[in-house]
Amino acid sequence: MNRPGPRLIPLEAREVPLGGLRAMSVQRVLPYRDLPTIGAWCFVDRFGPQRVTMRVDPHPHTGLQTVTWPLTGRIRHRDTLGVDTVLDVGQLNLMTAGNGVAHSEYSLGSDDDLLDALQLWVALPDASRAGAPAFETHADLPSVALRASRGADAVATVVMGTFAGVRSPATTHTPLVGAQVALTAGTTVELPLDPAWEHGIVHVDGEVTVADGETALPPRGLLYLGDGRHGITVTVETDATIFILGGEPFAEDLVMWWNFIGRSHEDIAAARDDWEARSERFGEVAGHGDTRIPAPPLPGVRLTPRRRRAWQ
Repeated sequence: MNRPGPRLIPLEAREVPLGGLRAMSVQRVLPYRDLPTIGAWCFVDRFGPQRVTMRVDPHPHTGLQTVTWPLTGRIRHRDTLGVDTVLDVGQLNLMTAGNGVAHSEYSLGSDDDLLDALQLWVALPDASRAGAPAFETHADLPSVALRASRGADAVATVVMGTFAGVRSPATTHTPLVGAQVALTAGTTVELPLDPAWEHGIVHVDGEVTVADGETALPPRGLLYLGDGRHGITVTVETDATIFILGGEPFAEDLVMWWNFIGRSHEDIAAARDDWEARSERFGEVAGHGDTRIPAPPLPGVRLTPRRRRAWQ
């Protein structure tokens, strides 16, 4: 049985146009006003499903991990570590920026091909945020069956961290979970949760309700569960897919701007200056010549940490 926990908070996705993606927009659910992180997860975009050619030219990152999880289509990744690889559905690309890295992402195929993916960021803690950059691809991720109280058992693919006692081989720097759960029509299943962690459920597709049908998952949005839960019941009447995010609450203040995560305005300003100066900190992505995405100007105010609202 679930013990009473914090109230469930539905968060609607908002459409964000992105430069450099050729008429492409994304649905963003994190960071949200008053909710900058869920565990160490600090950014969640959904691009697609849409028929579009994605062209994300070289751009930098600091202080985070990029988690690319394709739902439909193929993506070519190139970075300043010399990696040049193609990502397919069911595979994970994980890039750890550390002190600085740059990469590009291009979709493969024709303009008529369908593209859909989740792009997520994980904030690195102080102990590892200034480390060396790294990249890894995982084509064989573990799965676990979740016993249904009605209908067919659900299947969870553990993308990052630990879920239902199963651990992903992907490198993590804080305790967390990222797992995709596939459910068949007419199923009710309980998702096991760590009560010491906070969690959220991202809607991917299908009609999904939680907590014995009391709350609907907002389409393409996120349902924030808070912490203090040992589990939560999910019910679907159609085939559906969800993505579970969670982790130990991230205690460090984060300053997020553009593609950088730091702890102060000075951290961000230094990273921007280094990118614009073509510093060795970020290097060059092979195959693009001088093409790169320039950093936007800093705002005319001092950047400060994002604060969360005390919902609980």
